[in-house]
Amino acid sequence: MASKGRTTYPDTKRRYMMPLLFLLTGAVICAAFGFTGNENFDIAKQQILLRNIGHEILLHAGDSSSRVLPVQKIAPHEYQVRFENEFTFQTDSLVKIIRRSLEKDHLTEDYIVNVLNCSGKEVLFGYAISRKEQNTIVPCLGRKQPRGCYLVNIRFQNTAFTPIPNGYLAGGLSVFAFIGLLAVRPFRTRRSRVATANTNSDDLRVGNTLFEPGKRQITISGITTELTPKENKLLKIFAGSPGELIERHRLQKEIWEDEGVIVGRSLDVFISKLRKKLEGDASIQVANVHGKGYRLQIDDTIISDKG
Repeated sequence: MASKGRTTYPDTKRRYMMPLLFLLTGAVICAAFGFTGNENFDIAKQQILLRNIGHEILLHAGDSSSRVLPVQKIAPHEYQVRFENEFTFQTDSLVKIIRRSLEKDHLTEDYIVNVLNCSGKEVLFGYAISRKEQNTIVPCLGRKQPRGCYLVNIRFQNTAFTPIPNGYLAGGLSVFAFIGLLAVRPFRTRRSRVATANTNSDDLRVGNTLFEPGKRQITISGITTELTPKENKLLKIFAGSPGELIERHRLQKEIWEDEGVIVGRSLDVFISKLRKKLEGDASIQVANVHGKGYRLQIDDTIISDKG
């Protein structure tokens, strides 16, 4: 009996090893073709995006005729936007223009911007944006810079600015992934049943909004929006006590207690951001109770039948 058992186990192992090796080999081949096939296209797209940022900066400065010069790659993952003529800029507007352009194309969430004079030796304004809010640093807002010759350097974290090529890579990996899925299906079936049983257990329905705190996202009318960690904590507190007054000191303590520092206006700023992301759902409102705190109001009369 012992000998028979030992013979069966290696045969079973080999049965699943070959398809997995086939999947891995195919993935490597497809990746090689994909990266060489579309690399030039991706670089050209990056250049257009960065030149458009320069275009928006000039338009905001009232310049609709001078040129944005060719974008230069000055270091790995760092690019320089240059301009033909001098211009002036407002720091707040520059931050908004660059953030809006990069978020629209979903290219990166972590980057550093430095504005230098044309000698390239002096940083006149700089800031850092990160998906981890504690690493975001945006000083000197609200200041208007004098007319001058400026360079805008944008440095991206690692390879975040290089989109993954498609074509051969996407198509080939899809085929090989399907084959691999069929090969390992016996192992995955039992696990997937367990995962299904545990999925969505924490999801909440708030008005007409599906709130998934585990994924830090909300879905309104089929549109999914990501939440920051602090926005996620805020909505979780409100959703747990709809209609009740949540005092300011409780929100500040529960949201910022891990950081040890509470900035007076921070709560109001994040409440404002959360409201903006919830504005697509007319059935809910984060109401301000002056001097006391906030309350999540839900209007049952306009909640849809599906909600």
